[in-house]
Amino acid sequence: MRASTRRELLAGPAGKIECAVDEPQGRVPRGVALVAHPHPLFGGTLENKVVQTLARALVELGYTAWRPNFRGVGASEGGHDQGRGEIEDLAAVIGYLKCDRPVLAGFSFGAAIQARLAQRLVKEGNPPARMVLVGVAVKHADVPPVPADTIVIHGEEDTTVPLGDVLAWARPQDLPVIVVPGADHFFHRRLHILRAIVQNCWR
Repeated sequence: MRASTRRELLAGPAGKIECAVDEPQGRVPRGVALVAHPHPLFGGTLENKVVQTLARALVELGYTAWRPNFRGVGASEGGHDQGRGEIEDLAAVIGYLKCDRPVLAGFSFGAAIQARLAQRLVKEGNPPARMVLVGVAVKHADVPPVPADTIVIHGEEDTTVPLGDVLAWARPQDLPVIVVPGADHFFHRRLHILRAIVQNCWR
């Protein structure tokens, strides 16, 4: 956690939602980025290294990054709701911020939830400005199609969500997948590559 990171507690549908917030330094933010962490029942929190890396990359691109803890994690109230309530939690953060066209980013379970949230935001007339999905959990969750400019990053050696499953999800969408050679699900020793990919793919 960076020294400049602040904590916020927001009202959510299941109680308080704990968020870590990072602001770009010395510039007016170009927008808001919402970063979602991996599965709460398997140790996922806003402190996850991949989630922190995504937030850092987006802050460096000029966005204010919000990392909420899903319900039942850290100081967030409530209990795990199999993805249903977790979508409501993320939507509550967007509602609190009153942001148009947020950037949505997520890792593993969080990436799957963000894809479902994006589908909802499109229907509501507030589509995401951009999406970044890392290690998206297509094997363990229902993940709808995503916008064509979504940045999808996956580890070649991911055994939690095999690369072949992600390619099978992406293929009908003609959606490119950026594969990091030798990377596992958590991108051990390759977080710097992950960060560079996000920044180099931005426009």
